[in-house]
Formats: sequence, structure tokens, C-alpha cells
Amino acid sequence: MSFSLPEAGVIAFEPTLAALRAAGEPTRLRLLALLAEGELTVSDITDIVGQSQPRISRHLKLLVEADLVERRREGAWAFFGLSEQSVGASVVRPALERLDPNDPAIARDRERLAEVRDAHQRAAADYFSANAERWDELRGLQVSEAAIERAILEALGQAPIGAALDLGTGTGRMLELIAPKVERAIGIDANRDMLALARANLSKAGVQNAQVRLGDIFAPPVPAGSFDLVIVHQVLHFLDDGARAVREAARALRPGGRLLIVDFAPHEIEALRENHAHRRLGFAPETIEAWLAAAGLDHLFRRDLPPPGGDAGKLTVSLWLARDPRVTSDPLPSPSNLEVA
Repeated sequence: MSFSLPEAGVIAFEPTLAALRAAGEPTRLRLLALLAEGELTVSDITDIVGQSQPRISRHLKLLVEADLVERRREGAWAFFGLSEQSVGASVVRPALERLDPNDPAIARDRERLAEVRDAHQRAAADYFSANAERWDELRGLQVSEAAIERAILEALGQAPIGAALDLGTGTGRMLELIAPKVERAIGIDANRDMLALARANLSKAGVQNAQVRLGDIFAPPVPAGSFDLVIVHQVLHFLDDGARAVREAARALRPGGRLLIVDFAPHEIEALRENHAHRRLGFAPETIEAWLAAAGLDHLFRRDLPPPGGDAGKLTVSLWLARDPRVTSDPLPSPSNLEVA
């Protein structure tokens, strides 16, 4: 069942009652507190809570029916997260925010959540280290890199850019691509093997206005409000909490600064999870656009780049451009030669 949000300050009786009934059970309240930290799979939740998968699935079903939790199917996996728009979620969220973090059950669940996320990150780091030298070769699953890079440069337009930040810089290719357009650029990555490769690539290309640093995309070692452009290129599908990464990217923007996200459109190639450490099988437009809005950014446009000939064995790449709204004059227009969605 689904409820629409009422006018501000007014909460309908029936959806409020349904939400309170669904949340008023110890395990389900624990699940809501966990999902307030980000999306999780049933497997993740069973590892954290220590209960059987059928029991967790039943609790999640009740929470979904009460419109407190949303279920998003991606290939063979399903991700669960707190509902963003429902009346029930608006009732429950304030209580979740005020839960005592030192409560033994809540504290234990958060410790296990950190362990599960660390395990995911180690798997991704091992994959990056093993494939650093042939990273660009693996990109052959998608539309050509040349086509994507042309679209990126078109999206950024002709105007010069002051400071740029590339989160999850990988091989440093984005830094190399935008170097002629920016005064200075910084690339952040959590994998030392990737950083070594990025430094070698930038040196070979003669790029002198960019540097790379070791850092976490969820806590980038840069001051807030310092960049005119932030790029998140082919990173989100590796992460447990893409929304949090988008918030951190937005935090780094100066007033009027822009965020460019490049990632896959939804697909069902399960081998990317099994062989390439992907957590998410692409992103629907509404998912990224909701994350941008939650981060306080204005969505400017989206462009999709399908593989030539509609090859089912390859992937569509999507670009999203957003802007920090704290700009008072001469706003940058959306590039007129791009498809706006």
C-alpha cells in the first residue's frame, strides 16, 4: 500500500497507525535503525542481526507493506532502504534519529554494519589491486571511452574551471581529461595500487596541474566548499551507500559549483557482481535524481549513452549534471547540444 504526503504539519490517522504498528516490534525497529544508515540486502541484514533469512524477509515484508521501507530489485539482488516520501516514514524518522546510540542492541548492530561494509570494501579493494594494470581494458563492457569522454567535455562546456575534484579517481583518466580546462585538480582514491597507476599516467601525459591523494570517498580529505567541479566517474556502483557519497561530493562544492556523475544505467549482468565487485547493477534516473535533491543540488540534465547497435552484452552509460543552488547571478546554462531528460 502507498500513501501520499499530506500538507505540512498534518499527519493522517490511518497511515500513522499503520506505521506505528509496523515499527512497534523489537526486530523491526532494529531493522529501521539499520536502514536509516543506508540500503542493505537481506543477506547483509541477516549477517548483522543474526536471525534467519525467512524471519528477516517476513519483517521486511511488513515494513514494506506499511510504506516504511522501499524494496528495489536489481537482478538477483534486492536492496532495502527507508522510504523517502511516505507518511509513515515521516512519522518514524524523528524517533529513529533520537534513538540512543549507546543502547546495547543498536550499538551492536552498528558495529556489525561497519564490519559488513568493511568486508565489502576489502573485496572491492582486492579487485582494484588485482586489476589496476588492465582497468581500462575492463571498461570494454560499455560504450567506447572516447564517446563517454566527448560527452563529459560537452557537459562541462567551454568555460574555464577553477578547482576540480575527482572522487574515486582510479587510473587518473578524468584528471588527465579535464586538465586543460582547470586551474588545478585533485584526485582521491582509497587504493594505493590505483594511485600509483594514476601518478604514472599523469606523469606520462605531462599533466602538471593535478595531483592524487589517498582518501576515503565518504570522508574526502579536502575542505568543504572548495571546488567548482566534482566528478564521480564509474564509482557509485561499487559502493554500499551511494547517497552518502553524493552528499560528500555536494559538501565539497563551492556556491554554484557543479557535480558530474557518470555511471551505468540499470542492467542485469550479474557477472559484474561475481567477477568485478559491483554492488549495484546500474542506477535508475529517479534514484540518482533523488540523491541529488537530498544533497541540496539542482539537477540540470541527464544524458544516456547506449552501446552501438543496442548490443545486449554491453552497458548503457548515463551522465548526470547538477549544480549547487547557491548562485545569484549569471547561472551556467545547460549545454544546448545535449539531450535533456
